[in-house]
Amino acid sequence: MYRPRSLEDKLRAASAQFPVLLLAGPRQVGKTTLLRHLAEDERRYVSLDDPAARELATEDPALFLQSWPAPLLIDEVQYAPQLLPHIKMAVDEARTPGAYWLTGSQQFHLMRDISETLAGRLALVSLLGFSHREIEGRRLTAPPYLPLVERLEGHEGVELASLYRHIWLGSFPALVTGQVQDRDLFYSSYVATYLQRDVRDLTQVGDLSAFTRFLRAVAARTGQLLNLSDLARDVDISQPTAKAWLSVLEASWQVVLLQPWHSNLTKRLVKTPKLYMLDTGLASWLTRWSSAETLSAGAMAGPMLETWVVAEVLKSWWHRMATPPVYHYRDHDKREIDLLFETDGALWPTEIKRSASARRSWTKTFGALERLGPKRGSGAVLSLVPDVVPLGAKDRAAPVGLI
Repeated sequence: MYRPRSLEDKLRAASAQFPVLLLAGPRQVGKTTLLRHLAEDERRYVSLDDPAARELATEDPALFLQSWPAPLLIDEVQYAPQLLPHIKMAVDEARTPGAYWLTGSQQFHLMRDISETLAGRLALVSLLGFSHREIEGRRLTAPPYLPLVERLEGHEGVELASLYRHIWLGSFPALVTGQVQDRDLFYSSYVATYLQRDVRDLTQVGDLSAFTRFLRAVAARTGQLLNLSDLARDVDISQPTAKAWLSVLEASWQVVLLQPWHSNLTKRLVKTPKLYMLDTGLASWLTRWSSAETLSAGAMAGPMLETWVVAEVLKSWWHRMATPPVYHYRDHDKREIDLLFETDGALWPTEIKRSASARRSWTKTFGALERLGPKRGSGAVLSLVPDVVPLGAKDRAAPVGLI
């Protein structure tokens, strides 16, 4: 059964303006399902996972487009970059909005080829797994998350067991909808079928077992500052190899590196990104948590909650076709803020706490922003509180479920 996605109205609007639409994101998050639902059988469909279609697309792209004329949905277009110049010629001649819908699961070569070929003709949209909003079927067109006081009101808390069930299960549609019952089998197959294949496509890997160890080491570090040398040493690989493999995970939308906020006015900030997995179910499976209950009571309960919140925040922006102006903050005095938004000439802080008892001390680090130049907007502490709680004139503690 199809579940509505937050992107639907934005995709329709983009397709009405651009001749080419590219929906990009990790494998198995519902890109094709979403576009085929929007197409309503009025658009031809071809997948380049099909070896015969891929061979024709790479060896004779002109004939391929004649065989499948527009309006057309092409799945996994990264396998045939030879198609892109021919799509460019076709759309330049016809100038028809929405002629080609594309999906892609790898950023490296795909983004380079598209930027060189389809600039100005293409709307690029990112899709991750189901957001909490989409799972609950609510607030699908709500604005992206910002810690504005008016956006924090009217939301109820999330029950702890239910929250960690979401975190442990993950956001892949097959698991969320119950299409696949065996979570462990799903993730083991996902790593073997998709991630290892992407690695072989994007870089030279001689030892896939070492890459699996690398995946587990990355998952164990979710929510931490990136330290490539420690990561490489723990997996017994070189630092350049660790950097290359991490880039593969970024290119396939498995991890995100949250960059530090800085400006020319201050030089005391630590300029190291924070590492986050983009699906907490995969992260929990890689770090071998056997149930939501053991995860909730275990050593990674806090980092997994933080990872889940960060992913939900990113989805709230990406699934509304918007770019999140979000960073993390850490200075040499070790004052940290988990999420810092910079928009409208102001800084808007957000902390993430695994606690149900609101404390004014939660916002103490927000004071570090007063000396940085931009004005300080309202802030929030996303936590396990059941209701919104004032923490001063500007700040609020709010339930994580509001995202």
